[in-house]
Amino acid sequence: MTYVRLTIALGFAALTAACGRQAETPVAAQTNQAAPAAEAMSGDMGNMAMAPATSAPILAKGHGTVTAIDTAAGTITLDHGPIPEAKWPAMTMAFKAAPAILASAAVGEKVDFDLKLVGSAGEVTALTKQ
Repeated sequence: MTYVRLTIALGFAALTAACGRQAETPVAAQTNQAAPAAEAMSGDMGNMAMAPATSAPILAKGHGTVTAIDTAAGTITLDHGPIPEAKWPAMTMAFKAAPAILASAAVGEKVDFDLKLVGSAGEVTALTKQ
């Protein structure tokens, strides 16, 4: 499991360097603590098959628990169940979200959410408390 997290963290660092950006440590705004990069995405991803990379977005739905909100970065971290449309197993990962969605959520809440997926990047487009 540690090997998977290290591989993901190194992959993100390499992608960030390739894009000419500096890597930033995500900060969980509501807890005011820095979140290690490995916590931004975790779970059993060894069985994860990525959805085909297309220019058309894939719409997906998920269920999970809010684990962090970073208003400065515009992200919400969700510990979610499997997302069949993306061929993702259950895991914890950060998604982009509009400020209104971030403001309506609280850490620890169980939620249903809608995602717009482009490649391997996802954005929460709607969030409903369970």
